[in-house]
Amino acid sequence: MQSARLRLVAVATALLAGCGSCHGTPPPAPLVYVSDEAGGFVLAVDPAAATVVASIPVGKRPRGLKLSRDGKRLFVALSGSPRAGPGVDEAHLPPADRAADGVGVVDLATRKLVSTLPSGQDPESFDLSPDGETLYVSNEETSELTVLDVTSGFVRGRVRVGGEPEGVTVRPDGKVVFVTSEADSEVTAVDTATRTVVAHMPTAARPRSVVFTKDGLTAFATDEVGGKMTVLDAVAYKALGDIALHEDSPMPTGPRPMGAVLSRDGKELYVSCGRGGSVAIIDVAARKQVRSIDGVGDRPWGIALSRDGTRLYTANGTSGDMSIVDPVSGNVEKRVHIGGLPWGVVVAP
Repeated sequence: MQSARLRLVAVATALLAGCGSCHGTPPPAPLVYVSDEAGGFVLAVDPAAATVVASIPVGKRPRGLKLSRDGKRLFVALSGSPRAGPGVDEAHLPPADRAADGVGVVDLATRKLVSTLPSGQDPESFDLSPDGETLYVSNEETSELTVLDVTSGFVRGRVRVGGEPEGVTVRPDGKVVFVTSEADSEVTAVDTATRTVVAHMPTAARPRSVVFTKDGLTAFATDEVGGKMTVLDAVAYKALGDIALHEDSPMPTGPRPMGAVLSRDGKELYVSCGRGGSVAIIDVAARKQVRSIDGVGDRPWGIALSRDGTRLYTANGTSGDMSIVDPVSGNVEKRVHIGGLPWGVVVAP
């Protein structure tokens, strides 16, 4: 009897030891991954300690990032095209390295690049189908969308879209993918079953990315040069209006919306404002900006939300760091040095 009681005590002790939350200690926060376009790395960041815990070499100009649906792999867009801003004379740029183009696949358990999938020329952003089997990749220099089978690496097709495509987002039902066109100031809708263009929707100048509401009925495009958001009917494929953005502490350029992420409850939209150095908070139902979090960093581009929805992470290109932001208080709690040119950011499971 006494030995049985001792065994029960031992089991209970072991269970308590393995349950940090039973002692009031929260589980560790998921890692955050940031792409460094200049350095050729993906950095793994511990947000609780605000430190970089791993640097993963992946190839040239890593930009867009996405997790596989099972959370075991990280996809990263790699480009052999020389970096150049708007209006740069390409005749004075070094030659492109087309062999460097692709979508890198990083094993998150080993933190190593395990393969590079074909992607079309100069991939910048991409999205995954709901089943995780297909990648839709924007090819900026060729004005195409590449459709890629993740398992086989086979290119299923290429679709001609607007000029200088960048942002790629699959509608929640998986039937349509929206692609922004910086050059044509529009969003192209592509049917995923037939791989054909079904609509062109006008936006303000230089749209960068698209976010859908949870029901997939409405989409919001970030218009960098226009300094606003375009609201789109995601089923009828038409523009419904604009949302003007502002900053409480205005920068000379004003807000330049780039990336966007929806709150966990779907009620708010958080928008990184590039050269404006801020994050705009949009009321989704009212379709208006309700707050501005200023002083986030220099040119926040990529933006992601923590799994519990309580923190925002922004990749700040020209200040070479990642900010950890409380969207409720508006406080920038920490800034983590990344180096180079931070571009994309995702949160691990």
